[in-house]
Amino acid sequence: MGRWVRSQQEAVEQALVRWVPERTPADLGEPMRYAVTGGGKRLRPLLVLAACEAVQGDPDAALRAACAVELIHAYSLVHDDLPCMDNDVLRRGKPTVHVAYGEARALLAGDALQALAFELLTPAQGVPAATQAELCRLLACAAGAQGMAGGQAIDLASVGRRLSEEQLRQMHRLKTGALLQASVLMGAACGVIARRAREALARYGAALGLAFQVVDDILDVTQDSATLGKTAGKDAADDKPTYVALMGLEGAREHAGQLLEEAQQALAASGLADTRALAALAQMVVHRTH
Repeated sequence: MGRWVRSQQEAVEQALVRWVPERTPADLGEPMRYAVTGGGKRLRPLLVLAACEAVQGDPDAALRAACAVELIHAYSLVHDDLPCMDNDVLRRGKPTVHVAYGEARALLAGDALQALAFELLTPAQGVPAATQAELCRLLACAAGAQGMAGGQAIDLASVGRRLSEEQLRQMHRLKTGALLQASVLMGAACGVIARRAREALARYGAALGLAFQVVDDILDVTQDSATLGKTAGKDAADDKPTYVALMGLEGAREHAGQLLEEAQQALAASGLADTRALAALAQMVVHRTH
């Protein structure tokens, strides 16, 4: 699947370069492009494209959805790194957007990326209106108060507190998992899919989303900043609740393995003919080193 991953990543990179504008008032496009290009695993776009393939959907609609999800992810990172949030100075191995361009331009760049995501999902032609509406609904729900933004609010309110496993799961189900699950469902929405298959893909996305965060917590204490491309050990330094703090390192690793098994079982129950790309991405998430 390595060749498939590289080819899809390249398609996403080319589309992002094409769709994120260069010419904007007061050169706002410069920090926008800085935030989006030149790094990142592009996991969320890959999930969109893999799910679209699994349901034999429209690849053009899926590429727009893939880039839209990545723009929402990029905007969230720009805002998360601001001093009023996580106050980080390193992202993807380079200075964060507010360090490079100032806080005000970083804030506006994030706002513009969020708006651009929905612009990409609603072209004047080429994607049916009903598909556009469903893609917008899925992305908005995953990014808002009942998704990513709500999870980030819980995260900020939980500094210095010890959360139960259920509370930690809920925080990360929203903060990280919602957008990853939505990536899978947006790819599926680019085709026609039975209810059974959609429900199975939703379970796959939920397990994968949580596994991603568990592994993220593991890497935060086992890798250095150069490997991660962001500040290592920051969660512990900021006294944030993590799976490693709750379960211990080996317990967290075991939990990640259990979630991988859940994801694989969901794919097996989907009834879809070809889920190899989705299965490979689940393996990539759990066994990644950065």
